[in-house]
Amino acid sequence: MNLSFFDQFSSPSLLGIPLILISMTFPALLLPSLDNRWITNRLSTLQLWFINLVTKQLMMPLDKKGHKWALILTSLMIFLLLINLLGLLPYTFTPTTQLSMNLALAFPLWLATLLTGLRNQPSASLGHLLPEGTPTPLIPALIL
Repeated sequence: MNLSFFDQFSSPSLLGIPLILISMTFPALLLPSLDNRWITNRLSTLQLWFINLVTKQLMMPLDKKGHKWALILTSLMIFLLLINLLGLLPYTFTPTTQLSMNLALAFPLWLATLLTGLRNQPSASLGHLLPEGTPTPLIPALIL
């Protein structure tokens, strides 16, 4: 096979169809369509199956009180999956390699988890801030 130096920059194709077209339309297939019926066609059934699978996998280790986080965790996981899949396109990069995006996603979720823990179980949450076997007089100074 004779290739030139510039063939490495050509778009990959399968059966004459550029694969970039398929990879750019894949995220659009996961977006739900507006309709008044629950399941309209095979694509909607596939979307519902995929979202239920992700939600079930995320919520399995949590108790019933943790299931109120299902919507935000499922949407975050699907968002991260699509962003990372789009990073596989040629001539692009994955936005999650940037520290600013990771901090923008992680800091509010960490802060919400911390404040929820402090509101619901303050002594257990503060107990996580201490090393095990801390002397009693040292506890207030370490928490502050």
